[in-house]
Amino acid sequence: MPTGMLIRCDDSRVNWNGATTVTLPAGTEPDPLVRALEEKYRDSRFDIEVRDPAPAGHYDIQLRSPDGGESYLIGEGFDPNTIRIASGSECFPWPEGEYIGGEF
Repeated sequence: MPTGMLIRCDDSRVNWNGATTVTLPAGTEPDPLVRALEEKYRDSRFDIEVRDPAPAGHYDIQLRSPDGGESYLIGEGFDPNTIRIASGSECFPWPEGEYIGGEF
C-alpha cells in the first residue's frame, strides 16, 4: 500500500502502521517462504516471535528491533499466493489537537 495510518497509543502519542502484499508466482506456497525469512533473520538485529498458528490459522513471524522502533509481522496474505508484511513504529509524540486521520 502506498500509505499507512496513525493509531493512538494514548492521549499524547501515536504510532505509524502500514502494510504491503507480495504476490507470489502461481503455485508458490507462502509458508515455506515465511519460514525461510525467519531463518534469514534468526541471527540478525531483530528479536523474532513465531506464531504457529497465528490467529488467522497460518504460520507467521514478528520481527522487532531491540530498541522497539520498528516491528514487522510477516505471514500468509489474505489472498491466495500472497505474503503480507505489516509494519509499525514505536509510539511517538503527536501535537495536541492535531488531526491523526488521513494518509501518511
